[in-house]
Amino acid sequence: MDQPFVDKVWELTANHIIMVSAIGNDGPLYGTLNNPADQMDVIGVGGINFEDQIARFSSRGMTTWELPAGYGRLKPDIVTYGSAVRGSNLRKGCRQLSGTSVASPVVAGAVALLYSGVLHRGAVINPASMKQALLASARRLPGVGMFEQGAGKLDLLRSYQTLTTYTPQVSLSPSYIDTTECQYFWPYCTQPLYHGAVPTVVNVTILNGLGVSGRVVGSPVWHPYTPQQGHHLRVAVTYSAHIWPWAGWLALHFSVAPGAREYEGVAQGELELTVESPGPGGAVSSTVRLPVRVKVIPAPPRHRRILWDQFHNLRYPPGYFPRDNLKMKNDPLDWNGDHIHTNFRELYQHLRAQGFYVEVAGQPLTCLDLSQYGTLLVVDPEEEFYPEEVTRLRREVEKGLSLIVFADWYNTTVMKKVRFYDENTRLWWVPDTGGANIPALNDLLAGWGIALGDTVLEGEIQLGGHEAQFSSGSNIVRFPPDGLLISPPLKDQGREVLGDSAAPTTLSLPVLGLYQTRARGPGGGRVVVYGDSNCIDGAHLTKPCYWLLDALLEYTSAGHLPQLLRDSAGPPIRPAEVLPARMADNHLARYSKVLEANLGNVYSVGALPSCLALEALEPQALNTSHPENLRSEERRVGKECRSRW
Repeated sequence: MDQPFVDKVWELTANHIIMVSAIGNDGPLYGTLNNPADQMDVIGVGGINFEDQIARFSSRGMTTWELPAGYGRLKPDIVTYGSAVRGSNLRKGCRQLSGTSVASPVVAGAVALLYSGVLHRGAVINPASMKQALLASARRLPGVGMFEQGAGKLDLLRSYQTLTTYTPQVSLSPSYIDTTECQYFWPYCTQPLYHGAVPTVVNVTILNGLGVSGRVVGSPVWHPYTPQQGHHLRVAVTYSAHIWPWAGWLALHFSVAPGAREYEGVAQGELELTVESPGPGGAVSSTVRLPVRVKVIPAPPRHRRILWDQFHNLRYPPGYFPRDNLKMKNDPLDWNGDHIHTNFRELYQHLRAQGFYVEVAGQPLTCLDLSQYGTLLVVDPEEEFYPEEVTRLRREVEKGLSLIVFADWYNTTVMKKVRFYDENTRLWWVPDTGGANIPALNDLLAGWGIALGDTVLEGEIQLGGHEAQFSSGSNIVRFPPDGLLISPPLKDQGREVLGDSAAPTTLSLPVLGLYQTRARGPGGGRVVVYGDSNCIDGAHLTKPCYWLLDALLEYTSAGHLPQLLRDSAGPPIRPAEVLPARMADNHLARYSKVLEANLGNVYSVGALPSCLALEALEPQALNTSHPENLRSEERRVGKECRSRW
């Protein structure tokens, strides 16, 4: 997402160059798409083997441009053969190669062949129409999610047939939304909607085959299908009013109407959108409809609801946010988005299997009704916290909300040590935070007398017969004396990084703390702090600690302290007088939504923004009182979508 490079790609496609790009070889981890393949105007290609299985190396979506606001877009666009593909050797004979950079020239060759086959229709062939033809004709791979395969497998013959009869139009990717359809609509199909939840966001790409530039006419219109309980859905949209080059975005925010708080079933409707583009004979327009089918259930009990704080997670690009595991020296940039559906995907699946419901918070904590949740998960945050968020969270914990914090390493001396020289910018890059923003977390936890330090620790943790890897984490230096602390023996990794051979090899410092708050009234919440997130992060996973998270959730959700934690408790600690300070002259304010620059390198917390108020679209009732009208509406949805439903 280097902006000059993005701008150059936009310039190329705006000048009718069809761009085909490999999606990347960072799979099977999610949130690993490479640029420029993750751009809307580019055909992003993933790889499959000759058994039509997604290649393990092929990068997965969702796109991370839109994070941490909520959810990314659908990518890759299409997949084709990229594993053990035979081709010419440079000297003689053949050789086999694998990678999405093998799959992408397969698509580039297909595009060239298609273009040459429809040269007589050259006036209507452009980067958008070519992409539309590829997506519309792709063959869906069964049992594979959309963030793995996009529209499906390249089908050259069907693409040719589509292009020969193509008329300029607008289309959407995905072309419909059905949260009852698993595995394709993962993760949306894994958790139904319910009243009171944070709106679920589905990002849809608008492809404009009418021209390089266009605009959305008026506002999108929501049509609930009345016999199919469409009135139970509240749909709000944000979108790019100006579409350039060839593409735009449309974000649908789904929530459940108050009248459906006890409803269980399926709600259906469609969103209608019209795009207009300038043409040689005047403006031309195209209307497209997005069928929607969503599963709805009654709201689960508070103790089963978990809120994932996405707002305070940042990633490269554009800043240098280092990996949470200092041993990953060949790939030092933390770029996966830290989202519950990207590098924490396995954690999400585990939580759902345990019967928890996970909602994603893309706004400040002050914008959410925290009283509806049993536990707030703050995992590996790089962002600062607004003072109003700190105050609000403290008040909600007193009323019964519980907080679990998974931190990571932080040490300003180590941060200077892991700087590197970037050949592209000709600059020394110094981290803007450590693995996590410990000074910001200490501000968040100060009200309970809790703080983390800057000793960087690593090693194995054993509790009650369970094991987990502690990789580049922090220690606890302040904790209430009536809390519970666990202090396993760990290595001082920070000293090793700094080359201090005289440092002690092992230290027994507290890294896990559990505290029952003393609320003014009954039902005070609980606070848990753990110094490392690597054991729940799919990007660094060696020995997962889901067993530990299960124990912590048993404590925060049910108020029961598991025996394995009780038996491992150690003595209280003397509070540290000095806490880790923020690194001088860091550039965090350039990328932060919380900080603002005053003078030069002097930064302060900005004003708390107003919460994103999304107005639900006014439903446009369809006349479905007569069977013939209902059948006409069903015909409008389209034969293909109906057969999938």
